[in-house]
Amino acid sequence: MTDDTYTPPKVWTWNSDNGGKFAGINRPTAGARSDKTLAVGRHPLQLYSLATPNGVKVTVMLEELLALGITEAEYDAHLINIMEGEQFTSGFVAINPNSKIPAMMDHSTSPPTRIFESAAILLYLAEKHQVLIPMDPAQRTACLSWLFWQMGSAPILGGGFGHFYAYAPEKYQYPIDRYTMEIKRQLDVLDQHLAKNRFMCGDEYSIADIAIWPWYGALVSNKVYEAAEFLQTQLYTNVLRWNDEIALRPAVQRGRMVNRTWGEPSSQLHERHDATDFDTLTQDKISPV
Repeated sequence: MTDDTYTPPKVWTWNSDNGGKFAGINRPTAGARSDKTLAVGRHPLQLYSLATPNGVKVTVMLEELLALGITEAEYDAHLINIMEGEQFTSGFVAINPNSKIPAMMDHSTSPPTRIFESAAILLYLAEKHQVLIPMDPAQRTACLSWLFWQMGSAPILGGGFGHFYAYAPEKYQYPIDRYTMEIKRQLDVLDQHLAKNRFMCGDEYSIADIAIWPWYGALVSNKVYEAAEFLQTQLYTNVLRWNDEIALRPAVQRGRMVNRTWGEPSSQLHERHDATDFDTLTQDKISPV
């Protein structure tokens, strides 16, 4: 699109060249595009992912469970290169028909349980092990409210603001202004809430924090879209405080490395099959997100 205005046709048709950076993989149809069996490691939990914010949620969750001494949370993390279309192989689509990372299989159940959508995976693991989610009904409901707030809000951040600000082949003021206004409103929601709470659900760290941090913590610390200065006509001091505290957690630092294929080599663990895999990296060179 090169004109300042666009009149939608009566019937939309797909232009395979449209889509900018993601034109090579985006299509208006679902399903497998190639046959490929997914690798299966030795642990009951098999994760297929990439260290995007949605992927980081799950690897942080798993590392937090292991830090709590829950050995049943040992896992294999297999790399899915979404820019190469590996999320459209038959093996991956069999786990997640929506072809989005992350996706997980739990082979400790019979038959094995498939779980897709990052919030569903967090909730599954929290309920399975009865940790990182409040047991009190009212507090649990509040935690789930923030968990689903993230799932409803982050597409505005990623597919809306992030796409038009960072990835769109052409920059137009209206979509950037529209999504920037909404993202700043979301940051203000978080900042006002965190002014009264250490974590999203009071004093207790939970799956709500694990879900929200990889998106909004990365945004305010300039780790996604390089937009922190653009957004900070006001300083979100409470979000920054919360981000910094979570970023220092050892399990978070480990989790953000898993399935990561960019950044400093010491911050990348392309696949994770055992806790000793982290020993190949220089921990003291890792910069918290």
